[in-house]
Amino acid sequence: MYSTNQDFYHCENYQIHYSVIGDINKPIIMFLHGFMGNIYEFDLLISLLKDSFSCLVVDLPGHGKTQVLGNDKYYSMENTAQTIINLLDNLQINKCFLVGYSMGGRLGLYLALKFPHRFPQIVLESASPGLADEKQRLNRQISDHQIARKLIRLTKPEDFLTFLINWYQQPIFGNIQQHPQFDNLITTRLSNSPPNLAKSLQIMGTGYQPSLWNQLENNINPILLLVGKNDQKFVEINQMMVAKSDFCRLKLIPHAAHNIHFVKPLDFVQEVKNFFGVN
Repeated sequence: MYSTNQDFYHCENYQIHYSVIGDINKPIIMFLHGFMGNIYEFDLLISLLKDSFSCLVVDLPGHGKTQVLGNDKYYSMENTAQTIINLLDNLQINKCFLVGYSMGGRLGLYLALKFPHRFPQIVLESASPGLADEKQRLNRQISDHQIARKLIRLTKPEDFLTFLINWYQQPIFGNIQQHPQFDNLITTRLSNSPPNLAKSLQIMGTGYQPSLWNQLENNINPILLLVGKNDQKFVEINQMMVAKSDFCRLKLIPHAAHNIHFVKPLDFVQEVKNFFGVN
């Protein structure tokens, strides 16, 4: 694992677990993981990028070793985003590239729109601006609440393992279970706390986050949208994002579904290098 130089950023309502890998004098990429991920989510990518970039990885609230010390509202996207900015200030990082996957991509888009001067270029993998339709938001909240209840009931490691195996059988992930490193993916997921994941899902899930659709047209920074060709739902969402913003560019990755960086890491790294202009 590359995330060995780990530390904690302590503030009033959080203890944020993070790691900086590589030469800090090189261009910096901040990586934001997806739901049930942690700072090890992008280890393989970092191993391929660390000669050209310095990489910052963060355990988001509800994940890994990060702790929320305040009440549950501090799991929200708004509070999480402000704390990410505070962490960057603490590390004296005024600007950096940003790569966000799925939930981390939704958070990354929020950061890009609210703090555009901090993130000159952004890569969003399998991400969305949330839900604009109120009925869709309510239905998603109900669905996420049901998943959260299942997570809260997981009191044994073997029950969590069964939950994860079933989770990755969803069509959105394609045939990810056939990947030779799938067992390693599951192992990293098992290091999370199911009750904390439940809080993240209920407070920062797609049904609860603020919709960013109307703000997308005000985006002023280049955004590369990476979507697997086999992830039809997100292909359609990201096509609509491109129609909303002249600064968004969509790239479809063949033979991939939702988790592109895991199943097609070399393609992913090449797209990141090309977009950020470092080879």
